[in-house]
Amino acid sequence: LAEAAERWCARTPFQLIAAEETERRMDFYAEPGVSFYVLCPEAACGDNFHVWSESEDCLPFLQLAQDYISSCGKKTLHEILEKVFKSFRPLLGLPDVDDDAFEEYNADVEEEEPEADHQQMGVSQQ
Repeated sequence: LAEAAERWCARTPFQLIAAEETERRMDFYAEPGVSFYVLCPEAACGDNFHVWSESEDCLPFLQLAQDYISSCGKKTLHEILEKVFKSFRPLLGLPDVDDDAFEEYNADVEEEEPEADHQQMGVSQQ
């Protein structure tokens, strides 16, 4: 997971400043003082990831990522880090980008179309 975090950091302003294997914790930092950490689940136990910040300025911005983690389905570290990055864009002085909401919507539509075709075929065969 630390390797995946390093690859993600290479594309963002964040740096992986600590990775503690025993606690399964990774700490991230970006200027100007934006910090958070991720607690990684053990592979066998089925828990979710957990994101948090010890900075009161950063904590409210993590709500989007925390809601995402608690929603249904397993999440990858990369998906969670992307949500955190999106949440922190205003703090980092970056424009707020909402492109992924559009992409997710399109992905949902594309996934539903084949199912609708199968249902129609089933009805016509009866």
